Amino acid sequence: MTNRLPLTDKDGEVRELTQEDLRKFQPAADVLPGVVGKALSEVMLRPRGRPKADQTKVHLNARFDPEVVNAFKNTGSGWQTRMNNALKDWLKTHDPQEA
Repeated sequence: MTNRLPLTDKDGEVRELTQEDLRKFQPAADVLPGVVGKALSEVMLRPRGRPKADQTKVHLNARFDPEVVNAFKNTGSGWQTRMNNALKDWLKTHDPQEA
């Protein structure tokens, strides 16, 4: 059995990791279930942020007349969603090529 170097000294200072230390590293997904249990490890390892939508929006730079933008902005938070919904409603009854 090899002698393991302690990671900290008597003052609690962490030593610099060696290549041998790095070779022993394992992915958290492999180690955590055995340390904290399966349920907690799933919570700790799940992706962060909002789940991906089935259909994502398209990022687009577009130019609108100031009165159009201001009319929607003046409705408060969520104005871009309302503008998107207004355009979708318009598409139900109009052909964009004839506008």
